[in-house]
Amino acid sequence: MQPAHPTSASPHSDGESFDEWLTTPLGRYVLVREQQLFDQTLPDLFGFYALQLGAAAAPLMQTSRVTHRFTMAWDTPAQLVAEADQLPFAENQFDVVLLPHTLESQALPHEVLREAYRVLRPEGHLFLTGFNPYSMFGIKRYLGRDRRGPWGSEFISLARAKDWLTLLGFDIVAARLACFNAPTHSERSLERNEWLARAGERWWPFAGGVYFLHAVKRVAGVRLIRPDWARGSRRRRVSAPLPTRSPAPAPAPQHVATDARHARHSPHRT
Repeated sequence: MQPAHPTSASPHSDGESFDEWLTTPLGRYVLVREQQLFDQTLPDLFGFYALQLGAAAAPLMQTSRVTHRFTMAWDTPAQLVAEADQLPFAENQFDVVLLPHTLESQALPHEVLREAYRVLRPEGHLFLTGFNPYSMFGIKRYLGRDRRGPWGSEFISLARAKDWLTLLGFDIVAARLACFNAPTHSERSLERNEWLARAGERWWPFAGGVYFLHAVKRVAGVRLIRPDWARGSRRRRVSAPLPTRSPAPAPAPQHVATDARHARHSPHRT
């Protein structure tokens, strides 16, 4: 791990890093909508350590209640600088890990996910965002000539990201899509086409420009350990003898009592 300092931009970005692209009108449009998704989920999670790997300039963890929060990057200034596929942490260290468009800029995205799984504690939470290749953002990526910022990276589909997470041992908690607007560079055009975004959420929800994934790390054989006082009280309840009750005498059969009365009043009794 190295101290945080500016480094050269990604070789796929033509001199513009993803953090720099987030300051453009389209980048701010994407960031605002992704921030809303994080703000809706992070406040419900608690823990001691959280890590945001990538997009260090974006305050995505601003609503998190985790005690200690760190940002890490590999090509831009951050609190920590390290390679995304070789995290300098021991296993089971973090309660929450964020990967905002991290996989798209990595040569080995599956290894990045493997590292995220390793440093997460059991039942830890992973949040992942990415650009949807089956959207207008994907069309711009494949047909456009612009290779700055995210356009020079490899878009990973939502289905593929889910498959990778499942194979590693994650359970998918939620998946959402956002940014249905046309990916234009003009802020005025983005505002004018906002009706297109509202229509997309209703009529083609699968074609959002970005997706948001929430997954939980599951470990086989891990079970919740109850505190000693809870286990002790349970043992006392189980070991206590059950109260017993003497069985009530069985009532005499009705036909026997009837025969005895008939015999007592019968005139032929000897």
